Amino acid sequence: MQTHEITRRFTDHFVDAGHTRVPSASLILDDPNLLFVNAGMVQFKPYFLGQVPPPYPRATSIQKCVRTGDIDEVGKTTRHNTFFQMAGNFSFGDYFKEGAIEHAWNLVTGSQDAGGYGFDPDRIWVTVYQDDDEAIALWRRIAGLPEERIQRRGGEDNYWDMGVPGPGGPCSEIYFDRGPGHGREGGPVADEDRYLEIWNLVFMQDERGELSPKKGHPPIGSLPKKNIDTGMGVERVAYLLQGVDNVYETDLVRPVIARAEEFSGRRYGADHTDDVRFRVIADHARSGVMIIGDGVTPSNEGRGYVLRRLLRRIVRSARLLGVHEPVLQSFAEVVRDAMAPAYPELVTDFERISAVVRAEEEAFLATLTAGSRIFDTAVAATKQAGGAQLPGDKAFQLHDTYGFPIDLTLEMASEAGLAVDEQGFRTLMEEQRARAKADAAKHKVGHGDASVYRAVLDAAGGSEFLGYTDLTSEARVVGLVVDGVGVPAAGAGTKVEVVLDRTPFYAEGGGQLADTGWIRGDGFTVDVDDVQSPVTGLIVHRGTVTAGEARVDATVQAEVDTTRRGAVSRSHSATHLVHAGMRKHLGDAAAQAGSLNAPGRLRFDFTSPGGAVPASVLTDVEDEVNAVLQNDEEVRWFVTSQDEARKLGALALFGEKYGDRVRIVEIGDYSRELCGGTHVHRSGQLGLVKLLSEASIGSGVRRVEALVGLDAFRFLAKEHVLVSQLAEQFKARPEELPERIGGVVERLRQAERELEKVRADAVLASAGALADGAEEVDGVALVAVAAPDGVGGNDLRALASDVRGRLGSRPGVVALFSADGGKVSFVVATTAAARDRGLAAGKLIPAFAPAVGGRGGGKPDLAQGGGTNAAGIPEAVTALRRALRR
Repeated sequence: MQTHEITRRFTDHFVDAGHTRVPSASLILDDPNLLFVNAGMVQFKPYFLGQVPPPYPRATSIQKCVRTGDIDEVGKTTRHNTFFQMAGNFSFGDYFKEGAIEHAWNLVTGSQDAGGYGFDPDRIWVTVYQDDDEAIALWRRIAGLPEERIQRRGGEDNYWDMGVPGPGGPCSEIYFDRGPGHGREGGPVADEDRYLEIWNLVFMQDERGELSPKKGHPPIGSLPKKNIDTGMGVERVAYLLQGVDNVYETDLVRPVIARAEEFSGRRYGADHTDDVRFRVIADHARSGVMIIGDGVTPSNEGRGYVLRRLLRRIVRSARLLGVHEPVLQSFAEVVRDAMAPAYPELVTDFERISAVVRAEEEAFLATLTAGSRIFDTAVAATKQAGGAQLPGDKAFQLHDTYGFPIDLTLEMASEAGLAVDEQGFRTLMEEQRARAKADAAKHKVGHGDASVYRAVLDAAGGSEFLGYTDLTSEARVVGLVVDGVGVPAAGAGTKVEVVLDRTPFYAEGGGQLADTGWIRGDGFTVDVDDVQSPVTGLIVHRGTVTAGEARVDATVQAEVDTTRRGAVSRSHSATHLVHAGMRKHLGDAAAQAGSLNAPGRLRFDFTSPGGAVPASVLTDVEDEVNAVLQNDEEVRWFVTSQDEARKLGALALFGEKYGDRVRIVEIGDYSRELCGGTHVHRSGQLGLVKLLSEASIGSGVRRVEALVGLDAFRFLAKEHVLVSQLAEQFKARPEELPERIGGVVERLRQAERELEKVRADAVLASAGALADGAEEVDGVALVAVAAPDGVGGNDLRALASDVRGRLGSRPGVVALFSADGGKVSFVVATTAAARDRGLAAGKLIPAFAPAVGGRGGGKPDLAQGGGTNAAGIPEAVTALRRALRR
């Protein structure tokens, strides 16, 4: 049975049982606890926690998931995968254990002719939480399972949570017995290779805190309702139903290995070492394409760093298979073709995906070249010092700075006849992970931090947002929070968070800054300077009580600062137009990667794997956008379904979580996006959009900054004054200024070149005097002095060479120092006679460099370096004399 058929049957089974089909969420959700979505229940978490009323009592989805905790193990076994699909059914306070067990049993063992999977009931085993007698009774009654095929297990195996504070509960897992040829008797507790888990039924009833019930710690409370969250491993079911040995041989994964076989000429299954590489390529290619598809681009931190590791491990694995030509785009094409029936966006967005992988592969090949030079230097230094092991800090530098996988360093070191201090490397890696973990913990706002807001939500319900149509409204204070604690009142001067039952204030999100304004009640005023939504459904106004005492249950007038809101809305609408313009001129690869909509200005980040955007394109985009403004197009918005939005071609922002109903904002026929922000009513209200700059902010990501409205007019007015002043200074018309200024700049450069030549001649003129002043040190003519002020690196080398030449056939050493502030540069030159006596320039530097706090190196005839202690030059000269006397 093909994988797409497996997911179709799953969905049909549960839709027929009254479940609402919900599309897979993006792998990138705004959850401070997760790098990537790692389970089907993640998008439903607010429903489980009771933060938001569920729009349906039961749901089903096929969720794309990425788990990256064991990237280094991928390929070494057939059990580790970073990307997988999780089929799930969910109940939000509707059915519980009995319904979950009945639905699962009917699908797993139902005949294939009737739409089931047709697994042999006699080969099904289950496990339950150690004290869950109810689940055992249900399995015996519903499925007729004998007691010996129902096994109790502890929290480590049969309690499920996300690994972070949030919902959880005891679970029951379904296993399939693959037979005696795959391991020993005794059920899942004896052998999980033979008895393969295919489905986990979680009875979601608890809320865990920082400590997990999996480890024996009690939950911090119960969820508002008893829920069901299940996860069936699609790939595991696929390899069982397709009669193959593991995931890598299933219909959606094996084609990538086949393409790698074509490239390499080697065969999967012929050699274990090669098989590891084939599996790395197959797994990481799927993960990489799916992650890029959801808007991530390679970078050196967070999700981007994970993606970079995945892609670079593919390239490295291919090279180890003997493939040196570019491979990533070809592998991406195979993944696209295999996965497109389930994820059609991979086809429509493939231009951008392809551009990202091409750019990353090119960058990594350049990195391999640069990193190899660093590696060669480290190897030479290790051997010169008589060592047989490359230091751990060097291996870490190659990994951290140049993106070298440790296995690459190990292999290259082995080829060079060296071992690697792997323990030192892993210690530094652990220290880095600990720093990152501590930093993440310091900045995140997880479930534990949000408890006070959830209490308000539970007590008063959510906040109704009125800001699309109203800028003032009457409301009731339903919560006050001071220093993270709910309070009944807050006096003048207090920093306070105010929750209203309804509000016109826009909470920061989607790149748009929050509204500011005032909340006025009977005898008190709160100046609002920030608005956030710390939990779904709740809008929190942060500010200061400037008069009187704010009170819970007070009736208030909420008033948005209309001037600021108008300026921010203009910037947001302008961002939509700039986005549309960039995509029109650069293609679909120019996808939004971030934005900032502030009063009078905007920042728009977008993927551009092709590099810098030509100035002509920026000019064309600016002209087009301002033409839309001149046409005074109507700005419309409406709410529709996700499917209808896709049919209309509305652009969705990667990583944003959209519900079943989405809001579309249209600006004439020029722009159509999914957006929850505020906008102008007509494009003419923007006045003017002026693009200021375009620059890189990371690999494959560019940033455009622009001014909008009055700020743009003011900028152009200042530029007009500046141009007028320059025209007057140069006695030229404005259009003649570039040529005139270019001519002046060229004359200045010519003058600088002439001055440089004069100065160099003056410096070199001192060579004779320096040579004449050479001192004799054990038969060696030594010139060791500070050079005249202002002598730079090139002049210092030229002067040292000239002085050396004037020493003739004598053994001679020239060491010249040049101070610049507290820093110092130095050059050492030796004559042929000196080198015959073993005096090599590069080897003399360690004798005196510490005196100036520096180091350096070079060839036997000429070497150079620098330091940070110019005051140590006299001591350095003394140290060099001592070295010559030895």
